[in-house]
Amino acid sequence: MDYYIQILIMIGIYSLIAYALNLTMGFCGLLNLAPAAFYGIGAYAFALIMVKGKTLFSNVPGISFLISILLAVAVTGLIAFLSGFPALRFRKDSFVLVTLGFQVIVFIVLYNWMSFTNGPHGISGIPRPNIFGWQINESWEYLVLIALLNAIVLSILFFLYQSPFGLSLKALRDNEVGARSIGISSGKQFLRAFTIGGALMAVPGAMFACFVTYISPISFDLQESIFHVVILSLGGTGNRKGPIIGVLFMVIFPEILIVIGLPDTIAPNVRQMTYGAILVVLMFLRPQGIWGEFKPK
Repeated sequence: MDYYIQILIMIGIYSLIAYALNLTMGFCGLLNLAPAAFYGIGAYAFALIMVKGKTLFSNVPGISFLISILLAVAVTGLIAFLSGFPALRFRKDSFVLVTLGFQVIVFIVLYNWMSFTNGPHGISGIPRPNIFGWQINESWEYLVLIALLNAIVLSILFFLYQSPFGLSLKALRDNEVGARSIGISSGKQFLRAFTIGGALMAVPGAMFACFVTYISPISFDLQESIFHVVILSLGGTGNRKGPIIGVLFMVIFPEILIVIGLPDTIAPNVRQMTYGAILVVLMFLRPQGIWGEFKPK
């Protein structure tokens, strides 16, 4: 039973990343290659506060988890805001290269800043959540917490998707010149979307950190970013259904390979080949993804 619960937990974590990334990729039409960077910043900010900042919460027992996750969101949002200024001066291929550079920089900092992040050794001993006396130790309790956080974060994102803000992003995505001609500021709107999306990625980062109780830079490298971009590209962007379809496929498909009994030495290669083949076919037949409404140009 714990095996299936853990799969559901990872679906919950990846769903938060996919829907936050959808704000940039699906509604702004900007290919962002740095989701793992923001995801990782949130995880490290949360872990450092929980492990090294325990004395800060000595007078507020039981809510250190909530304070830590809010601070992680604030830190990640600030970094997203500051990095968005130079990144959003560019569009299309140039924007992709800027986010790629940011992803590499974040990984190098996490890997080499020994005195702060403990470098390649990572951070261990991250405590499990304790919320108003509810100490979460069992997998099913953690699944309940993930479900609650998904309900909160996705409600915020779904509201933004349908709000005038979300509609203005779609207008800029489809015709930036036309949208600007009616008074929509592309710079301000894109920066807001980039900041909000980056900040909300701290939530799954924090959830991952306290679930596995250990993080290292390897979990937030470029390959991880590409994995999340593939999830969203496969499922589809610009709506509510596409991200979860991509997450379900990319999480459940590897488990199917295990069930059918492929050897461990073969299964990873088969998985990568299958992903590549599916993406190539989709690019020809349905470039907007399985359930996407935005067709990349």
